[in-house]
Amino acid sequence: MKPKWQAWKKWTGIAVAVLLIADVALAVFLWQSARQGPEEMRARRERLAIQAKLLKADITRGEKIRASLPEVRKDSDSFYRESFLNPVTGYSDIATDLDSIAAKAGVKTTGFSFKQKEVKDRGVTEITINTSVDADYPAVIQFINGLERSKYFYLLDEVELNTAQAGGIQLRIGLHTYFRT
Repeated sequence: MKPKWQAWKKWTGIAVAVLLIADVALAVFLWQSARQGPEEMRARRERLAIQAKLLKADITRGEKIRASLPEVRKDSDSFYRESFLNPVTGYSDIATDLDSIAAKAGVKTTGFSFKQKEVKDRGVTEITINTSVDADYPAVIQFINGLERSKYFYLLDEVELNTAQAGGIQLRIGLHTYFRT
């Protein structure tokens, strides 16, 4: 009978020790909480309120973006149809457009070289266009401005000065555009 009584005492001692440890942990937690003064707690509450306002503003902005998605999709489809050329007539359309821009700007070009590259899973083909332009500085600026204002989509990737003469410069220009596929 003595061993049963000792086991019970041992388990009771363990339970009391666990309760004491929990009491000490609770006391430490309460002591840490008490160390924060009311000013510190008020400042923390204000920081949390500011953070909540920012999160609410993010949610509102996200909802506005979600509401505008149909219009963005419509604009994107319109841009795709109007700015990206049909591959059947694209090369002649580009050459005609670039010749027209060059003539309006008063620059001489050496012709255009084209390089085609398929863009996977995007519904477009990338066209790289290279040319050299001879003119004075204002005419070159007018040519670049004409590229920006064209009804077609051009990305000006490279501008390299080949030679500079009195009153004129020669540039090598690299452009990109895209065809619908």
